[in-house]
Amino acid sequence: MQHSKNRKHASMMILIAVLISGCASMFPGNVPRSSDISKQRAPNLTAPYNKPYKVRGVTYYPLRTAVGYREIGHASWYGSESGNRTAMGTRFVPHGLTAAHKTLPLPSRVRVTNLKNGRHVDVLVNDRGPFTKGRIIDLSRGAAQKIGLHGVDKVKIEHLNDRISQN
Repeated sequence: MQHSKNRKHASMMILIAVLISGCASMFPGNVPRSSDISKQRAPNLTAPYNKPYKVRGVTYYPLRTAVGYREIGHASWYGSESGNRTAMGTRFVPHGLTAAHKTLPLPSRVRVTNLKNGRHVDVLVNDRGPFTKGRIIDLSRGAAQKIGLHGVDKVKIEHLNDRISQN
């Protein structure tokens, strides 16, 4: 009788251990999570995603610093790539407040203002793109919705120098 109770107890402990291990992340530990990235003080300029890269025969040279960066041009949004990896290795979340830029150091924080309606959003630049002629930034669907961007609109980008506000 006691032997049967010990066997049940051991079986129950094994089951609990298996269930708990199922809650562990299945992704490698060295892949940064979005929450970790947003706490970074400065971009890692030696990281592969901050090195020159080539897309469709064009070589892009990421900036060494984004301090004082301002740009006006056309923005678009992307959202169907849900779950894909960004240039930094994090998972793309369409409803997040992130963006892709061809040359800003990764990660960077920028304020994007829709010049059509004056609305702005602060985003974390953690990906590369857009690689469509005439566009300067690709916003996640969540960021685009915050500023009323439904297709392509003219925007102003300003580097935030580590200040980010809740929108």
